[in-house]
Amino acid sequence: MSHSIPLNRRLSVAPMMDWTDRHFRYFLRLISSQTLLYTEMVHARAIVHGERERLIGFSPEEHPVALQLGGSDPAVLAEAAAIGEQWGYDEINLNVGCPSDRVQAGRFGACLMLEPQTVADCVSAMQSAVSIPVTVKCRIGVDDQDSEAELHAFLATVIEAGCQSFALHARKAWLNGLSPKQNREIPPLDYAMAGRMVEAFPGVEFIVNGGIRTLEESERFLDTFHGVMIGREACSNPWLLAAVDQRIFGQHTAPESRHAVAEAYAAYCERMGAQGVPKSVLLRNIHGLFQGIPGARQWRRSLSEPMATDLAPETIIRRALEAVPLVDAA
Repeated sequence: MSHSIPLNRRLSVAPMMDWTDRHFRYFLRLISSQTLLYTEMVHARAIVHGERERLIGFSPEEHPVALQLGGSDPAVLAEAAAIGEQWGYDEINLNVGCPSDRVQAGRFGACLMLEPQTVADCVSAMQSAVSIPVTVKCRIGVDDQDSEAELHAFLATVIEAGCQSFALHARKAWLNGLSPKQNREIPPLDYAMAGRMVEAFPGVEFIVNGGIRTLEESERFLDTFHGVMIGREACSNPWLLAAVDQRIFGQHTAPESRHAVAEAYAAYCERMGAQGVPKSVLLRNIHGLFQGIPGARQWRRSLSEPMATDLAPETIIRRALEAVPLVDAA
């Protein structure tokens, strides 16, 4: 059943492989109620033919949440998008930015920036299949195709097909010679070029992504862009999101404390553990909760060391909390 809600993309957490699974999203939602969250990229064909609960199942508390799809076959993407809407996602996003070899071999991800008409056909098919927004996440270029004119032409083609919202990673992707990790770090960021796309396409929403690490930076980018997408910093320092609801979305609520978030997540782990979710999966993405404050190292150690024991994940979390001084929610 569809559970579409009005989406505010002023701040979101990027889709990240091996990070933004349903458990990490639930954890982040305990810190911010407003931030838009994305799934890891899921290949459209896997959704059509695979075990959907494992691939795209999520908790109602995660809303607003978007499903990111990989693929280049318009018909398969349309079917997967329709399934995503039926499962209750609030947005469908097409990955045109991932540079990994596996993605290239399957002809999806960043290599699709070289095929703007294919992307346009995919977007058109997906939009015909769903009533929720269909968006695109892309780079500013790939390999030697990195001129402003080429980016403009790519966007124009996809906009013509009906896409009204882009998450723009403000660095190009090298499809050969750089690993996915290096592709997040080595090609230089060009926020200015990304910003000029906002001017070039009035009425189209542009979300900037890449290298953004603080709320102060996010607020400055909101002077130019319609929204900001934070990536790795939300993994290493998730408490960054604690002030987002107030500062970015104008809400009056904030999480009580890191300890309160950890306690709430421990209760979630108890429910998930009872359903057979391994504790390694439940605990792997919460190590950064106390980043930058006294006790952070002990917190991480206390989560890691008992993994080989029979202790339940909720017990591990509660014992780890005993090693961390109680701090305010600042």
